[in-house]
Amino acid sequence: MSSVTNLKYKRILLKISGEALAGDQGFGIDMQRAQNISKRVREVREMGVDVAIVIGAGNLWRGSYGLEGGMDRATADYMGMLATVMNSLALMDALESMDVVTRVQSAIEMRTVAEPYIRRRATRHLEKGRVVIFGGGTGNPYFSTDTAAALRAMEIECDVLIKATKVDGVYDCDPKTHPEAKKFEHLTYIETLNRRLEVMDSTAISLCMDNKLPILVLNLWDEHALRRALLGEPVGTLVEG
Repeated sequence: MSSVTNLKYKRILLKISGEALAGDQGFGIDMQRAQNISKRVREVREMGVDVAIVIGAGNLWRGSYGLEGGMDRATADYMGMLATVMNSLALMDALESMDVVTRVQSAIEMRTVAEPYIRRRATRHLEKGRVVIFGGGTGNPYFSTDTAAALRAMEIECDVLIKATKVDGVYDCDPKTHPEAKKFEHLTYIETLNRRLEVMDSTAISLCMDNKLPILVLNLWDEHALRRALLGEPVGTLVEG
């Protein structure tokens, strides 16, 4: 593996939505999508960057489905956490098919399929060049995978939290329906919260703000965006300060 010397970020946490794994039908796990994500991750690893991943579960389960049917909130959230582990295993399989050594750690113990989350062990995996996927959210109901991503990124001392989306940054309104939408290159945490911009949920943003962890929002499906961002080029929207 050849490492790049002029990297802006040397350890990253990549937050991916569950929908990124869904096929055209918008539901389930499309292994071709998993392979496409894995190619991006492999390229980053080949640059010498430590990579951790948190993936959502919206392609398999959303707590709102259960709540609308009268389900207890905590139960619905636990089901979502289990779904994130399914997505984590699918992504691990895709990565390892490309010879990227990967470990899944779950905040909810299920030792036959994943390691329990242990911060020092996760850090050691990263030091050995392995990709670590964190499943099971925070292990607690009422917290989103956005918050789990912010928490894990700080625990393992990442340089940046990268929110991978289908758009090339944060806009003041939906660019798909508003052609005049303005893209932000930089935002402060407070601006993001006050404007109620849908970067991440408010708990995750507040956690990043309190601990001075920058958030970078970019388009994962742009073949070169992630690499360029790691080299310090202006890509997407950076939330900091």
